[in-house]
Amino acid sequence: MRTNRVLLAAAASVMAFALTGCGSDDGGAKVPTAGGGSASADTGSGSGNTAGGGGEQDEIAEYVATKRKWVACMRENGIDLPDPNSLGQVDTGDNRGLKQDPKFAKAQDKCEEFNATVPASVEKAMRPKLTPEQIKVQREYADCMQKNGAPDFPDPDADGYAPVDNDGSPDWDQSSAGAKRAARTCAPIVGDPVDQGPGKG
Repeated sequence: MRTNRVLLAAAASVMAFALTGCGSDDGGAKVPTAGGGSASADTGSGSGNTAGGGGEQDEIAEYVATKRKWVACMRENGIDLPDPNSLGQVDTGDNRGLKQDPKFAKAQDKCEEFNATVPASVEKAMRPKLTPEQIKVQREYADCMQKNGAPDFPDPDADGYAPVDNDGSPDWDQSSAGAKRAARTCAPIVGDPVDQGPGKG
């Protein structure tokens, strides 16, 4: 079921220690779900949840402007790339082939100052929109986690997503025995996707 795919992605990564930053030249992104995991989002058209608030919009605009400078620099150094979309994502097509091109590596080195890290507001705007049913399950999962050994597991927001730190890592302690026990106990809520192994405590 499609409903379970997003939820399975959440629980499968519950014990991951950090969400790695997304490159803007990989044609897609990994975005956090309510359990601190990630799900794939198609960002080629710039669609997804709309970031709210003037501060977030300003951050997105600044990021897009920087990526435009990166694209211009890459073009000046022999790599013809399309303009970034409304979220600053650049469709590089055959990513693997391009990255194996020595000319691409040289251009990247020269343009590194413009290849900015994806800000949280852009990550937020790119994340898939959850259905009411999926949001309900995420809330049930958070409640279960909190009651079974992970009291600091965050409640999801109105969109079904839990907050993360500025570096993109989940904002709760995933390494404790209680957290691991809770993950095993609550996994059935999201389809029991992983075997967390024996717990302690």
